[in-house]
Amino acid sequence: MKLFLILGAINAFLAVALGAFGAHGLEGKIPEKYIKTWQTGVTYQMFHAGGLFVIAFLVDKLSNVGLLTTAGWLFLVGIILFSGSLYVLSVTQISVLGAITPLGGLAFLAGWILLGYVAIRFL
Repeated sequence: MKLFLILGAINAFLAVALGAFGAHGLEGKIPEKYIKTWQTGVTYQMFHAGGLFVIAFLVDKLSNVGLLTTAGWLFLVGIILFSGSLYVLSVTQISVLGAITPLGGLAFLAGWILLGYVAIRFL
């Protein structure tokens, strides 16, 4: 439980900080298209930081369900690959980096599927 609470808090903090940086630090320095791309990364990072909090509380309640831990790691991998690739894409404008983003999206989807399965099966 503690690990996913910490990871959720770190990612929520980073989402707020990166959101502010994108809105104020990058304004006028990169094209508007990439500001929007940056914001997409921030939005998905924050949603999945919340998902990490949900995982943390469920792990405490269902400590013998390893699928929850797997879902939490998938959310973290998704944040790194999806949001991370969008951040790097935004500041470098190297379009090939966009090929990494769907892998993060797949990790997010797999994590939500596992979380839904756990809810159906164990709650």
